[in-house]
Amino acid sequence: MKYKMRMQTSMRACAAKMIYGMSVGLMGLGGLLALPGAIPQALAHGGQIEVGGGARSPVQLSIRQQQAIALKVAPASFRPMEKVLNLNGVVQGSPNHQADVTLRISGQVTAIYANLGETVRVGQELARVQSRLIGDPPPSVTITAPMAGVIDARNIVLGQAVEPNTVLFHISNPSQLIVVARVYEEDVDKIQLGQEARVRVLGLPGQTFLGRVTFVSPALNPVNRTLAVWIRIANPRGVLKLNMFAQAAVVLQRDNAALTVPNAAVLEANGEKFVFVREGDKYHRVEVATGARDDQYTEITHGLVPGDEVVTQGNREVYTMWMTGGQLKSEE
Repeated sequence: MKYKMRMQTSMRACAAKMIYGMSVGLMGLGGLLALPGAIPQALAHGGQIEVGGGARSPVQLSIRQQQAIALKVAPASFRPMEKVLNLNGVVQGSPNHQADVTLRISGQVTAIYANLGETVRVGQELARVQSRLIGDPPPSVTITAPMAGVIDARNIVLGQAVEPNTVLFHISNPSQLIVVARVYEEDVDKIQLGQEARVRVLGLPGQTFLGRVTFVSPALNPVNRTLAVWIRIANPRGVLKLNMFAQAAVVLQRDNAALTVPNAAVLEANGEKFVFVREGDKYHRVEVATGARDDQYTEITHGLVPGDEVVTQGNREVYTMWMTGGQLKSEE
């Protein structure tokens, strides 16, 4: 049979480990577990499963018994999987896509041709400044845009006196932005230049923006012990706004053919991860080793083969019966 050799060895090991774990737990909890009805518990993705002592043989269920616990299964199958590092950050302007508009003379603003929020092209006239140099008429200088973009700051009014290096306008190109994210100290060795990232923002639910790590700070912030990382993202439609809160998933590793099961199939107890595999009307407990995990699937690196049918719903009830050797009520 498909699992005969695997289960002959693994079941003995599982039983020994479980008995040892229960013994240690009983000694640690002392008299508390000596109370009538006291039983160990197993975690299953935040839930708890009540268990007790008993047989460890496969659980056998009829069709009606499967229906009684709404049991569902899904096959272990290959799919692309990614191991990611989730970071929080803020959307900021890219330093390479913004410019201050200044001048080199002292003078007076005599004309303004562009307004706050206006989109301008390279070389477009923005303002005229009349020099303080003596002349009849005094010489004037036309200020033009050094780059294409949006005027997001205008610091002058008509008739204002200006000095050399006064910032008259600020222009930014919102088609290219960065997410400034923070990496905790224990994760700094995972981040490298060029890594791909997926970015989401709270203000645009359901939308994902693809980016890439373009800068990793050479030093930790001494206050919060985090490392600054820049993730460059495209914003061609201009929907992303500065200072939006962002969540970035940096791709650390990618496997285009990882063996996976739905997240709900994987249970954990006493430090062991396991699933229940269907073979006919029997359900075998199989220990597994896991890898990457996303919102829906968990990578299985050891314990299963493609096509194994794992229980995704009703597995906690199956686990309780496996632990106790109990059965559902007999069919009428």
